[in-house]
Amino acid sequence: MNNVLETRNWRYATKKFDPNKIVSQGDLDTLLEATRLSASSYGLQPYKIFVVSDLELKKKLRPVSWNQSQVEDASHLIIFVNERNFGEELIDEYIEKVEEIRGVPEAQLKTYSDFMKSKLMDLPQHSKNNWTARQVCIALGNLMQAAAELKIDTCPMEGFEVEKYNQILGLNDNLSVSVVLPIGYRSQEDETQHYPKVRKTKEELFTYI
Repeated sequence: MNNVLETRNWRYATKKFDPNKIVSQGDLDTLLEATRLSASSYGLQPYKIFVVSDLELKKKLRPVSWNQSQVEDASHLIIFVNERNFGEELIDEYIEKVEEIRGVPEAQLKTYSDFMKSKLMDLPQHSKNNWTARQVCIALGNLMQAAAELKIDTCPMEGFEVEKYNQILGLNDNLSVSVVLPIGYRSQEDETQHYPKVRKTKEELFTYI
């Protein structure tokens, strides 16, 4: 089996982490860079990412995470925070980066800038929120696969009280926690690591046209 499939078969949603095993700074840096390099619509990356290792903060977050032990026992919590709303500044800042990094004059980027604004600016606020949350999912998937390649365990979680997370993290009204990803190393006591994967068959899932 090639490495692409091996790592996907190896990973599972870890239910119990070993609190004594810590992800090294080098591996953490690799994971975060892989996440930074993730694709997003138009390349805009309309989110922020919190990296939590402080035990006291993790203990504070556990009760508002349905008391799931992963929040406290994992080496780190990677918390994805999406922008609930945005204006033209999201695109303007991106265009400035393109100009700076690629050396493209701003005048040559105006058509692309106007195009993005025409597609995004008129969306209602709830649609903007949904769109930015979907961008988070792309980055989340990249982080999870990068972790599997390094044999680092993960458990994507949406089981938490969003507004209480927002309050504990001191987020402003335009930011909201979208998904939480504990990372670390599985406990040998976690029986779920031995369960066979349950997935749809190829025939059920794929339609060839």
